Amino acid sequence: MTTDATLASHLQELRRGTVVVASLTVLRTPGYGYSLLETLSEAGFEVEANTLYPLLRRLESQGLLTSAWNTDEARPRKFYTTTDQGNAVADALRTEWARLDDAIGDLSTETSTTPGSDK
Repeated sequence: MTTDATLASHLQELRRGTVVVASLTVLRTPGYGYSLLETLSEAGFEVEANTLYPLLRRLESQGLLTSAWNTDEARPRKFYTTTDQGNAVADALRTEWARLDDAIGDLSTETSTTPGSDK
C-alpha cells in the first residue's frame, strides 16, 4: 500500500468519528439531510450523501436522533433532531476529543523537547 493510500485510509477512519460528533452537535437545531451536508461542508467536514444518510439512520436507530417529516412545503423533507441521549453522547465525545487533543499535544511537546530525541 502506498503512503498516499495509507494516509487516505487513516484520514477516513479519523473523519468517521468526527462526523458523528459534528452531526449530533449541528442537529441540536432541527435540520434535514441536505442542509446538514451543506453545514458540515462549510465547517470543513467533507461528507458524501451516501455516507451521511446511512449515518443518520444509524444514529436514529441508536436513539441519538429523532426524525419527523415536514410536509408543509412542496417537497416533503425529513427533519432530524438530536435527542437528550444524543446530546449526552455528543457532550461525552467532545470531552473525550478535547482530552485526546491535549494528550497528543503533550506527546508532541515531549517528543520535541526530550533530550536525545532527533526532533
